[in-house]
Amino acid sequence: MSYTNLLYHIVYATKERAPLITNTLRPRLHEYLGGTVRGLDGIALEVNGTNDHVHVLAKLRPTISVSEFLSKLKSASSGWAKRQTNGRFAWQARFGAFTVSESQVHRVRLYIRNQEEHHRKQSFEEEFKALLKAHRIDFDETHLGS
Repeated sequence: MSYTNLLYHIVYATKERAPLITNTLRPRLHEYLGGTVRGLDGIALEVNGTNDHVHVLAKLRPTISVSEFLSKLKSASSGWAKRQTNGRFAWQARFGAFTVSESQVHRVRLYIRNQEEHHRKQSFEEEFKALLKAHRIDFDETHLGS
């Protein structure tokens, strides 16, 4: 038997960061994302975001790669959201996925829960750059767009 605790803080935005996640759509989208995570044999610990991006804290099984997991999660949720928005919805291709230590789960959950408050002070782009820097990931700013 293998023992794993693969925790990821996943962040991704709508295509061109369009503000498509309305106050009406948001709770249903977050619920759908949580259900899709469960359908992929993961555990959604926290899901939240704003009108142009989402954050998912999830525990994944070792039987699926992060990129395969994200491909399936984004594909399923994009299809669902397209049906809710008359075909206007799409996710951008890029994403961020950051490992989380069990000792930091509570802190990351609070961070994800407080997205609206957090974004009164900082844009998504500033937030994403800060996450990349905090995780010591080199990046080229010209590749951070949609």
